Formats: sequence, C-alpha cells, structure tokens
Amino acid sequence: MLTIVQKKEAVEELREKFTRAKGIFVADYSGLDVEAVNQLRRSLRTEGEGEYEYRVLKNTMMRRAAEGSEVESIAEYFAGPTALAISYGDPAGLAKALVNYAKEHEAFELRGGLLDGRAIDSSEVETLATLPSLDQIRAKLVGLIQAPAQKIAMVLGAPAGQLARVVEAVSYTHLRAHETND
Repeated sequence: MLTIVQKKEAVEELREKFTRAKGIFVADYSGLDVEAVNQLRRSLRTEGEGEYEYRVLKNTMMRRAAEGSEVESIAEYFAGPTALAISYGDPAGLAKALVNYAKEHEAFELRGGLLDGRAIDSSEVETLATLPSLDQIRAKLVGLIQAPAQKIAMVLGAPAGQLARVVEAVSYTHLRAHETND
C-alpha cells in the first residue's frame, strides 16, 4: 500500500505526464487477464517507440491529477476498472493500436479520451484510428514537396541540356564540313 507521500508523488508525476501528452485515451480493461494486458503494454512500447504509455491507476489518483487541467474534462471516464493510454508523439498511431486491440479482445473497451485539449468519445477515437499515422503524413508531405522541386530542376536543366545538344550539333556540323573540305 502506498503512503500519503508516495500517492502525492504519483499524482504529481501523472499531472506532469498529462501536460506533455498529445493524446490520452481511457479504457475499461475488466475481463482481461494479466497476460493480455502485458501483451498490450509490449505492443504499445514497440509500436510507439517509447512514445506510448499504458497505465492502470486508481481512479481517485487520476481525478486528483486531472483537477484544474484540461484532462478534467474526461474525468467522468475515471470509473470502474480504468486504464490510461498516453501518447507523447503520434496520437493517431496510439488510437489505431488501441482500436485494433479492442477488436481482438472484446473485454477491452475504449471509453473516450482527450485530443489537443478536447474531450472525445469512443466513436471519435475509432475515427482517429482510421487516419494515417504521423510518419505516413510526413512521408506524403515530403513526396509533395519533392515532386515540384524535381520538376523545377528538370525545367531549369532542360534549356542547358538543349543548349549543350545544339552546341554539340553545331560543332559536329562544323567538324563534318572541315572534313569534307580537306
């Protein structure tokens, strides 16, 4: 059992995590065995490359940590067996992992969450899960940025290439003319 000092430290630590979080998702994990929960933790650690965290805490501690912050708007979800999944990076990737896990484990139920300071319900978490991940968006953006640059390079390079071909043709013509005169 935790001492009062340890509880206060845990609440402060959670409050600090709430301030760094890009997305927070709340789930009911009742009915899951320990191995299933550990499987989820391992997969989130791997998929999130250290940017996802899965915690099971007492509801009173979560409510205290949420007091006076934007997380307080989802405190209604802190009832019964409650787990928090926190993303410090890509919230869409975490939502996708949680929704996929919920499909595989009926006992795992997403209640809702917090995204950019706004409370969202479970259907919005599912919608978020359909969006491309941050890495996929970055890749598309880089592709969009590179495509015009490549076209500009081709357009700018084309006149120089044409000029080189004209010079080569003229020099070839002059060379052939000198050969026939000799």
